[in-house]
Amino acid sequence: MSVVIDTHTHVISPDTQRYPLAPVGGHQSEWSAKRPVSIEGLLSSMDAAGIDRAVVVQASTVYGNDNSYVVEAVRHHADRFAGVFSIDVLAADAVTQLQRWLDAGLSGLRLFTTGSTMPGQAGWLDDERSFPVWEYAQRHNVSICLQMTAQGIPALLNMLGRFPQVRVLLDHLARPELAGGPPYEAAAPLFSLASHRGVYLKLTNRTIAEAARGASTPEAFFPRVLEAFGADRIAWGSNFPAAEGSLPELLTQARASLAMLPEAAQEAIFGGTARAIYPVLAA
Repeated sequence: MSVVIDTHTHVISPDTQRYPLAPVGGHQSEWSAKRPVSIEGLLSSMDAAGIDRAVVVQASTVYGNDNSYVVEAVRHHADRFAGVFSIDVLAADAVTQLQRWLDAGLSGLRLFTTGSTMPGQAGWLDDERSFPVWEYAQRHNVSICLQMTAQGIPALLNMLGRFPQVRVLLDHLARPELAGGPPYEAAAPLFSLASHRGVYLKLTNRTIAEAARGASTPEAFFPRVLEAFGADRIAWGSNFPAAEGSLPELLTQARASLAMLPEAAQEAIFGGTARAIYPVLAA
């Protein structure tokens, strides 16, 4: 049986004294208030779903850039979790903060470019103040996960031109518009990234829902993505518990939506690719 790795989960502590709320923009996300899942709850859900390992991604809409609870998860369950943290990449001490969380046992950086108080695409993605962080990530093989929309792709292309060896993982495929269906002209910005070998795609419940909207179907869209990027650059993430539904349900839904792909591609998407993005998962 192939190893199953979930590249996008969140954990929320019930202990607000030890882990105080400090959401980006000042507003806590609705999902984290309504259906929070603790470290123990995530482990239980993973066991129920048959998921071997997971990447715990900092819940920026709960804790901002205080990644302490993600550290807690990785520190006590290194055999199950890898951790992805957030920092203010424009801060004068951004590289020091980057090193701090890496030294604490976390494995990747996430840049949260849109949020509840920023409905449009944040304009700082290619701000020169962030260059030291990108340079460090490129030099030390640290993956950068981007929560962004397709509007941010021109800025991302600027960064890829400057840091061609960096490895970037796009949450939700950068949220392309798919409702127009084939030939997916509205998703052209996404496909323009296929030639950049360092760009990886995180395929989540949001992507699956969008692929079934309007004139689009999963059977039409996902084979196109596979042809353009290759399975070795696509990784599944549940987005649990931000996504509604149990973790077993989310995995079942994802498997059904990708069932038309070759078995080897599915194995990569549901496990193998994650280990290339976050090498600690191969341990």
